[in-house]
Amino acid sequence: MSLFTDTKPSPEELSALNQSLESQAPQKIVETAIKQYGPSVILACSFGAEDVVLVDMMLRANPHSALFYLDTDFLFPETHVVKDRIIQRYQLQDEQIIQVKSKLSPAEQATQFGEALWLRDPDQCCSLRKVEPLTRILAKYAAWITGIRRDQAPTRASAGIVEWDTKFGLVKFNPLATWSWEQVWDYIRANNVPYNELHDQHFPSIGCTHCTTPVMPGDDPRSGRWKSSTKTECGLHRS
Repeated sequence: MSLFTDTKPSPEELSALNQSLESQAPQKIVETAIKQYGPSVILACSFGAEDVVLVDMMLRANPHSALFYLDTDFLFPETHVVKDRIIQRYQLQDEQIIQVKSKLSPAEQATQFGEALWLRDPDQCCSLRKVEPLTRILAKYAAWITGIRRDQAPTRASAGIVEWDTKFGLVKFNPLATWSWEQVWDYIRANNVPYNELHDQHFPSIGCTHCTTPVMPGDDPRSGRWKSSTKTECGLHRS
């Protein structure tokens, strides 16, 4: 793949890179993303288990790398706690951890769209508080790194290690695509990575307070998201 990050890689270049990385360890994939794109690649971090693993891998590869998080104004207190622990553990500078928020405050959203939009139209709520802010931040980069795993959901089963993100118009690296939930936790324990304490309370997938509930052992790990609707994705990882 070309090192010129202001141009779109050809399908052939992406396919070749994807094939070369398919059997590589996630650490190698993260290193490749940083080597190829330097400051033009950024990690999307929700501070869930997969993402804190990637934070650790990325900062081991390059301590100056950057991440961003979508602050929807409805994050759990525990999510803010692990964010602060990550900042302290890795001594992150302000420019390395970027807060991205909706253009609308919760009060402004309620005024324009009505109270409890997440109950009436969760897709629109996610669009306002996640997709639009994500579109703004990704427009500044040539590539992004995500914590998608293929076994998380049927909608993610075909995720490539590296692919062209048609929705946001940049290269997308999924270093943990082939990993299992157990491998994620093996890494967290082996490297003493700070993690969200809600994971200890049956929350495998953690989003906003209004749309996230515990999941009992044996149930679909993502069944705790948008439990009162048929919604399964927030719109960040769909083309």
